[in-house]
Order: sequence, then C-alpha cells, then structure tokens
Amino acid sequence: MIKNLNVFYWSPYTSKVATIRAVLNSARSLQKYSKGKVSTKIIDALGEWKEHLQEIKNNNIGYSLLINKTNFKIKDKTGFFKSRFYFFVIFYKCFFPLKNLIIKEKPEYLIIHLLTSLPMFLNLICNFKTKIILRISGLPQMNLFRKFFWKIAISKIHLVTCPTEATRIDMINLNICNKDKIVVLKDPIINVKKIIEKKNSLIEKIKFKDYFLSIGRLTPQKNFLFLIKTFKIFLKERENAKLIIIGDGEQKNEIQKFITKNNLENNIILTNYKKNVFPYIKNAKCFILSSLWEDPGFVIIESAFCNIPIISSNCKNGPSEILTEGKSGFLFNTNSKEDFLKKIIEFENSDKDVLKEMIYKTKRNIKEFSMFSHFKNLRKIIF
Repeated sequence: MIKNLNVFYWSPYTSKVATIRAVLNSARSLQKYSKGKVSTKIIDALGEWKEHLQEIKNNNIGYSLLINKTNFKIKDKTGFFKSRFYFFVIFYKCFFPLKNLIIKEKPEYLIIHLLTSLPMFLNLICNFKTKIILRISGLPQMNLFRKFFWKIAISKIHLVTCPTEATRIDMINLNICNKDKIVVLKDPIINVKKIIEKKNSLIEKIKFKDYFLSIGRLTPQKNFLFLIKTFKIFLKERENAKLIIIGDGEQKNEIQKFITKNNLENNIILTNYKKNVFPYIKNAKCFILSSLWEDPGFVIIESAFCNIPIISSNCKNGPSEILTEGKSGFLFNTNSKEDFLKKIIEFENSDKDVLKEMIYKTKRNIKEFSMFSHFKNLRKIIF
C-alpha cells in the first residue's frame, strides 16, 4: 500500500441529497480503515459544506474552501432553474481556484460526484497528474452536446464508478467509453455506530405508533403525489391507517394542499426535513418507497438495517438489487395504483414470521453497502 496517498472529493450540492452522506462516509472509510496511509480532503466550493465542518474535523478529514467570501447567496437553490443557475455560478467562480488547488496540492486521486462538468473540463485542458474518478449516481440524461462532451472527457478520466450493476450496464450501453473503465462501487450507506446512536436519540413525541413511513425530497422523482393519492384509496380498506412523510422540496405546497383539500390531515402527516430520521424509521411498521428512479435508494437500505419491512416501486436502478419480490420485500410496478394497493394489503395480511424472514434476507443483501465494504472495494481501485 502506498504511503501518504491523497484522495480529494468534489461534490458541490444545492439541497439535502443522499450524496452528501455518501461523500462523508467514503472519505471517513478511507481515513479510518487505511490506518493512516490515506489522507482525504473535501473541497468546498462556495461554503455549502460548512454545516458539516465539525463532522469533517472530528473524522480527521481535510477541508479546502475555494471561495471564502461571495456576494452570491440564494436561500432556496432547489428546482430545475435555480439549481442549474447555482451550478453555473459555481462553475464560473471556482474554475481557477479548483484548477490552482489541483496543480498546487497534486492529489493522487480526485473523486467527483456532483457538478462533474467543471473538473472534467479542467482535466481535458490541463495536464493534471491527478487521476479523476467519476462517481455516477443515477444514469445521466444525455443530449447530443453532453454525450459528445462526455465521450471526449471520459477518455482522460481514470475510472467511472456506478452504485448498482443496472447503472453500470446502462452506462456501457451509452457507448461513450471502454466498458472496462466502468465498474460497480456501492455507496457506503451503513455506518453501524452512527445509525445505532441516531436511532436511539430522543425526538419529539410521535403522535401514533402504528404508521407507514416515507422519506425523501419533495420532488417529482420521489413520486409522493402518487403515494398520497393511492394511500387515500387504501384508507377505504383501512380507515385508521397512518402515513408519515418526512421531507422538504419544490412540491411541498402542492402535496400539503392535496392533503388539506381531501381532509387527510389525521391520516397523512407531512413533516419538514429532519436531520435525524432514524427514530422515525425504528418505530415505523413499514417503509414505503414510491420513487420513479433511484440509485440505489439509501432510505430502503437504512430501513432494512433497522429491521423494517419495505414496500418499494420496482423503479430503475436499485430497489430490485436489494429487494426480491415476495422473499425480501414487496415490489410494485412503478406508478401502478392497483399493484401498490395489492402489495400494501398483502403486507398488512402477512404473518409476523414471514415478515421477519423477509427482513433477515434483506439485511443479507445490504452488507455490501457498509463503510468497510466500500473501503475494501475502493482500495482495489486506488491501490
């Protein structure tokens, strides 16, 4: 193993996405399990990572802030246009600072997650000694220009990693680089010590005990409107059923309006974003994922770790690699109200021993998403 290997992370973000946890856990796993032979650093573009600064320091992860002072401030950076404008500002303001940082500090590897166009472009025009690893989280939408750019840029990239086998196959089918350059590297979602600590934390009193739970950004991808409309139909079968939805985002007003208009406040509770969701997961009767796509779906892995049964849409690209219909979970056809209702009633009628067996099998399927497994697989790539 090479001594003093430097691995930097680039992942500017505009909202509370799962990638934040993936980056922190990845850097932490290298820092912890390499026994001092790897030094990691998170590159902060415009200060978005400052809220995690204490955690970064506590785990001996390095930190570099590219732009210390900026007059550019947006309270809400979510939504298609706002987020893309914010990324444009990052590209413009961080172009030379990022270039200078890489040239000056010469890390052996730079792992890039979000706003990957900037480091990919810099890598094209500069003769960096640093090897770039592109982390794919969800198959990128390709127009003609983007496909042309990626085809050229990836030719100079060291490796492309995907969180699921399905995404790896999709990337290969795009035919933008040699398939040998595309590998699976599962996200480090499970931090055992941290999850146990969080799920046993005290939280505000939950109104009821017997509830379904769903968590995520309130965006079209998460498909919460479908969930609450279908849950309304389910209430005809189980009038006392409860659903808690934890999250925030662009569709919040629309979702809340539907709940209020249909007098569902006693059955469907919409809460704001929660920094710690694990006590809610721990006390749920079942977790529901209604997404149109995931890669792989952090919350279903976290729910499985907390021994909670799962009902999930069979969306691309991840749930079916974790859940096996009828054996380790309940998969319904994406956007099918009939199939969702069939699965939720099937869950309600399932024997406790059957559910326990499902949970046991699901937990076996998520072992590769631990921090240590991530470290072992990342070690094969960088050493």
